[in-house]
Amino acid sequence: GRDYNTVDMSRNRMFNEYFPPYKAAVEAGVGSAMTSFNEIDGVPATANHWLLTDVLRNQWGFDGFVVTDYTAISEMIDHGIGDLQEVSARALTAGTDMDMVADGFIGTLEKSLKEGKVTEADIDKACRRILEAKYKLGLFANPYKYCDVKRAEKEVFTPEHRSIARQIATETFVLLKNQDNLLPLQRKGNIALIGPLANTRANMPGTWSVAATADKYSTLLEGFKNSVGSKANILYAQGSNLMYDADYQTRATMFGRELPRGNDQELLDEALKVAAQADVIVAALGESSEMSGESSSRSELEMPDAQRHLLEALLKTGKPVVLVLFSGRPVVLTWENENVPAILNVWFGGSEAADAIADVVFGDVCPSGKLTTTFPQNVGQLPMAYNHKNTGRPLKEGKWFEKFRSNYLDVDNEPLYPFGYGLSYTTFQYSDIALSTPVMGQNGSTTAVVTVTNTGKRDGAEVVQLYIRDVLSSITTYEKNLAGFQRIHLEPGEAQELSFTIDRKHLELLDADMKWVVEPGDFVLMAGASSEDIRLSGKLTVEDPNAPMQAQAKPDVPVTASTNPESVMNVLDKKMNTVWEGNKGDYITFALENGSKVDGVSIAFSRGNGLPAEFEIQLSSGGGQFLTVYSGTVSEYGKLISYTFKGTTASDLRIVLNDDRVGVAEIVYEVR
Repeated sequence: GRDYNTVDMSRNRMFNEYFPPYKAAVEAGVGSAMTSFNEIDGVPATANHWLLTDVLRNQWGFDGFVVTDYTAISEMIDHGIGDLQEVSARALTAGTDMDMVADGFIGTLEKSLKEGKVTEADIDKACRRILEAKYKLGLFANPYKYCDVKRAEKEVFTPEHRSIARQIATETFVLLKNQDNLLPLQRKGNIALIGPLANTRANMPGTWSVAATADKYSTLLEGFKNSVGSKANILYAQGSNLMYDADYQTRATMFGRELPRGNDQELLDEALKVAAQADVIVAALGESSEMSGESSSRSELEMPDAQRHLLEALLKTGKPVVLVLFSGRPVVLTWENENVPAILNVWFGGSEAADAIADVVFGDVCPSGKLTTTFPQNVGQLPMAYNHKNTGRPLKEGKWFEKFRSNYLDVDNEPLYPFGYGLSYTTFQYSDIALSTPVMGQNGSTTAVVTVTNTGKRDGAEVVQLYIRDVLSSITTYEKNLAGFQRIHLEPGEAQELSFTIDRKHLELLDADMKWVVEPGDFVLMAGASSEDIRLSGKLTVEDPNAPMQAQAKPDVPVTASTNPESVMNVLDKKMNTVWEGNKGDYITFALENGSKVDGVSIAFSRGNGLPAEFEIQLSSGGGQFLTVYSGTVSEYGKLISYTFKGTTASDLRIVLNDDRVGVAEIVYEVR
């Protein structure tokens, strides 16, 4: 794609796919919104009444102010929809409140008011919204509230903030490959750090960091030296230019982000000389900060030519090579993935990036970042996303090419690295996905619970992801959608249960009539380490409120249920694979025949994680009052175990759970 270019899409796709994060921001109370440069249905966003008023304000309830992007009003002249006065009036009446830099409001609205193209009420409305924002920010009480130099000296770039920034940076790095556990590196011997991005400060914070004070930041070379101290020798060489084309390098290093250039062959010779002395090589390569971000479109996403040739030469030395990859976008790493033993994507980690990278490379911190985008095998696969649609001619599972199917002649359909992907220095096991209720109404909710265990030898963090697929719907929907994710930190051998609440907002879609609905039917829930690495799955059914009630078969035992008949039947059907499951405090109750005396019961419990669980058996003689007649702990599951107690006449029997995610598979008791 090309920045600022025209994009056209259906409103259905806009609402179902692109609008949700913006709507979520409005629901969270965001105070201002910015119009984009693109057009919608032929009308630039800055003058689009449907977008700014009908959707943003009337449908979503936004009550802040709308500001244009830089010169967006005057740019509508180039769109060809009017002169500055015309486009300024259209922007105001559409719902734009503040003109950024274009001078359209200041220069033309007085004339438009006199000519009746705008009203005083239009202007008052925009002014009121901006004044309200200033009031909410406290600027009427103190106009210089956010211009206090002394406050900035105390609160900006403090040791505490830098420590947090360093930690956050480590959490963003994504380990893409780690053949034979090459990483983390040991602090010993000679370590060569080679590459045009190894000794630069200005590129560390990334694009659009024009206020950054790069002179205060460490280079990666300095970060490595600080990390290893006297335990290892860090050798350095620039190795190559950013790319062979000097003009391209100039365009890719604007705004004070220049990188030194040298003779290509001399730089390579120096790198190979340094590499020959090393036990291991770390190649700091990839994009400079201005190769991504706004107005930095690329038609090719492979490693720039000079750096690729450097990497090839380093690999030919036979020394172990770690690629520390800087990038601000998904790039094509197909060759690197096939040839480089270890790849760590470090993006642009900010002021503390150098030390944070060293923390991960040398194992002080276990990598835990996950990809927020899909990395393709080549640019021809783009656009590419995990939540794609199936099409009417999907490629069959396990196939590469099949004629008259949706696929390529020269590459399979799979990404190089899928959304949500990221390796670790430890391993995690997923187990026991369960739903608090597998059936819910259209406005109901359920809780999905997953157990994750650190099965490795060191502590680490995992980002657990939950996806949902609508099995059958009135319009085409996506292969899967991310419903939630949680980051957890586990010590070796530690297990943790995670709960995800699933409700209407996770299941609804905008149908062909442009109405938000939750359609009855089955949904597949998938938990895993990435969008492709799905470890567990379960089924959720949304009931059809208009479907006729189906009669329940009666169990062949002399009891009736005083709770959900289906739940009780599941534990009275003599089948171990039909289970009622609940959490701490939940119970299941059985109504007994009048005058029944009970002095024992056999129960087959179930629990996916196999951990011991506490429970109680209670009896009631009527009036809703229950007396505990047995308290115990179960550690054997899947078989009937007998529990006896002092018999008493009772009208109801109840099993109470005192731990989460415990099931009752079967119950047998005798009444006298």
